[in-house]
Amino acid sequence: MKIRIKFRKYGEMKFIGHLDMMRYFQKAMRRAGIDIRYSEGFSPHMIMSFASPLGVGLTSDGEYLDIEVGEPLSSREAAARLNEVMADGVEVVSFRRIPDGKASNAMALTAAADYEVRFREGMEPEMGWESLFDTFCAQSRIPVVKKTKKGEQELDIRPLLYCSERREDHIFLQLAAGSAENLKPELVMDAFGAFAGITISEHALLIHRLELYADTGMDGERRLVSLESLGERVE
Repeated sequence: MKIRIKFRKYGEMKFIGHLDMMRYFQKAMRRAGIDIRYSEGFSPHMIMSFASPLGVGLTSDGEYLDIEVGEPLSSREAAARLNEVMADGVEVVSFRRIPDGKASNAMALTAAADYEVRFREGMEPEMGWESLFDTFCAQSRIPVVKKTKKGEQELDIRPLLYCSERREDHIFLQLAAGSAENLKPELVMDAFGAFAGITISEHALLIHRLELYADTGMDGERRLVSLESLGERVE
């Protein structure tokens, strides 16, 4: 049975990198007594894959990993077992069955992500940045210079910026995410700083990921659904 786990990552755990998070969940599976399946061969390992690794320093309400289990467990019992062995800063939100097969893999399905971006207290840009941000987002083209292994490359990030709104106490961004196209909120804010002629320190931002989505649209029409909604509870 293939299972999708949704979890939150917050507090000091935001400083734990992806590889350490993978090791952390491997230990949690054993401690919780989850009958997770292993790969075959000379070096068996837990069948486990994360949807989209979160950057160090970011918090999230919408992280996902897929596993395969032998003995079926109810969603309520499995989540309770896992949360009993979790450290402060990680909480399992849901444990859902998903269809078998590579086509249902969260890593391959991920197409977009929602973020909240805040400025640390005392590190906000100069007064008037709000109207400049609105103008920045209204552009039909947003060129940035992105560093790659082959050097620097100019990229238009406008098609990857699906939604941007200034809300009461934060900026909301919906961005392309996944293996094919991926836009980080840090790059959007860097582009805004260059556009506005202001310096935004890398330590000035508090970034929180809200959700990850798959695109189930047809014929080029985008239709985003959460990765959680593609699974069903196990009773």
